Amino acid sequence: MDRTVGAELGITAYGECELELQIAVARTPGLHVVEELTIAHENGDVTPVEVDTAHDGRLHLVTLPAGFSRVTYQARVSGVAELPDPAPADLSLYRRPSRYIESDTFGGFAVSEFGDVSDEDLLGAVSSWVGTRLVYVPGSSGPTTGATDTLLSGAGVCRDYAHLVIALLRSLRVPARLTAVYAPGCDPMDFHAVVEAFVSGAWQVVDATALAPRSSLVRIATGRDAADTAFMTTVSGNVNLDWSSVSAVADDGLPADDVTQLVALR
Repeated sequence: MDRTVGAELGITAYGECELELQIAVARTPGLHVVEELTIAHENGDVTPVEVDTAHDGRLHLVTLPAGFSRVTYQARVSGVAELPDPAPADLSLYRRPSRYIESDTFGGFAVSEFGDVSDEDLLGAVSSWVGTRLVYVPGSSGPTTGATDTLLSGAGVCRDYAHLVIALLRSLRVPARLTAVYAPGCDPMDFHAVVEAFVSGAWQVVDATALAPRSSLVRIATGRDAADTAFMTTVSGNVNLDWSSVSAVADDGLPADDVTQLVALR
């Protein structure tokens, strides 16, 4: 499947600042990526430093002078990603609680809701439960909202849906992680967050929002939760994200998505 993805960010820095950007697609073996990243400051281009991260991801370290900068990223992605052998350390890491996912407090609740669900039906049951329990409301959560907050409020955006799904799965001893993706067909179009859960010997995609077909997704960053996968992080200085726009298109049209089937991120 060929996909064309991209993002633009408008950033104003009030003095020199350091940023981490995670908007470039992961360099997963099997995929062919043709891409361009430019950072245009009002007084000239800025060159980022690329750093490899977990699961073939990349972040770009940027030092911006004071003033306005435009970040532009475009990529054409083709091929099919190879599925790596699972790493035992990952299976341990992604069972643990993390910054936004207080899974150690969900045990009794998760067992009461899903204790009678078979292993083969668990992903679908958790995804369906979260998808019907929450209402998708842009702006309903903030940068410190965790899975418990989302459960109590009953509303959120994609990262909140993902955090709650992961909290429930981890509390049931299923390794689960958050993956930031480009998502052709997503409406509203934006950076998207989904879950990968380790079942049947592989990492399978779970998306309780059902906003985009899972087989069309393109991996950007993968980690414990949104703290590891944010598209922009301020390391130092005073900076404002003035605007952002995201595009993602499946060049041959969107595939169908049968929610009863397991799908790996390819």
